[in-house]
Amino acid sequence: MQDQLSSTFAALADPTRRAILARLAMGETSVTELAQPFQMSMPAVSKHLRVLERAGLIARGREAQWRPCRLDASPLKNAAQWIEEYRQFWAPYVDALDHHLDRMERSRLKQATQTKSASTKKKKK
Repeated sequence: MQDQLSSTFAALADPTRRAILARLAMGETSVTELAQPFQMSMPAVSKHLRVLERAGLIARGREAQWRPCRLDASPLKNAAQWIEEYRQFWAPYVDALDHHLDRMERSRLKQATQTKSASTKKKKK
């Protein structure tokens, strides 16, 4: 049997399952509504839902003909805590990228200002 953290990451590894979770973050909905944006069969959508359900990320109910699904984000807390333990290794790179992008933007603005200024001077002559 897989541990909870492995099940969570395995479920999150697929973009379709992440899209399903994003939709469920907006509120409970039916399986049919969840399937609408995807070009796949209902059995394929059901397989994705089973993976999410085994990981504890969704709960499915039964109300007459309606099969509502809802998000259960509690397993994400453990995943976030695990990732947080490694922040010290990746955060400096994100900060460095942020500083680099700021420098590029300032340089672009400075160049645009200089180009506009030179163009204005030429028009006055």
